[in-house]
Amino acid sequence: MKKNRFLHILTIALAIIFSTAAWAQPLNDHSQANKFQVKKVDFDHIRDVIRNPENIYYYPKLMKAYNSDDTTLTIEAWRNLYYGYTFQEDYNPFRESVFSNVVEQLYYKQPHSRAECDSIEKYAELSLNDNMFDLNQMNFYIYVLKEKKKHARAAVCQYRLDRLIAAIMSSGRGTKEEPWVVIAPEHEYNIINFLGFVATEHETLDGGIDYIKVQPVAGKNTDGFYFDISRMMQIAALKFPDI
Repeated sequence: MKKNRFLHILTIALAIIFSTAAWAQPLNDHSQANKFQVKKVDFDHIRDVIRNPENIYYYPKLMKAYNSDDTTLTIEAWRNLYYGYTFQEDYNPFRESVFSNVVEQLYYKQPHSRAECDSIEKYAELSLNDNMFDLNQMNFYIYVLKEKKKHARAAVCQYRLDRLIAAIMSSGRGTKEEPWVVIAPEHEYNIINFLGFVATEHETLDGGIDYIKVQPVAGKNTDGFYFDISRMMQIAALKFPDI
């Protein structure tokens, strides 16, 4: 049942969440995505440092910096923030805000009136307050802030989104040997779309690995990408044993 629910969520994500219009600035070259150091995720180490009040990556410290729009955080800090979230009590790999559908329905009715922009801003912000790592809502929020000419706030939110994407992509290379590690199923498609690809098929392999096939793109020799979902499935099995 857990596998069925997971596949159902991935199917929904593939069918309705992503369009090129929603992620308007994909990378033109896959190699650009790996310009930072690739480092395997060590969840045991992350657990230890985020729980240590003396450590610079103590989770309350990271959250304070995140909420204060600190732009000095290193990629390592963002990695601990993102992957460390799986150790927080409210972490749910299938988390979805009740406000997210409202935003999506409004967003895809472009162009938008002032009132519609106000609604998108309101509900995207509410969604992010409920699920701060909803990268779709973050992208919608950036869009509407720009539409309303709130450029300073949009720039901060864009920085957050870019750093979260970088944190994920620093976990591997998207290959079978070095898959990208994600903590939510929709983040697989965020990465694929960010790279300028369109997902066409999802396959779950042994060992907590997903393989996402993509449409051919001229000049890019890539058939698909691999993702490590083992951590999220481990937590899902612990928190939702009856699903």
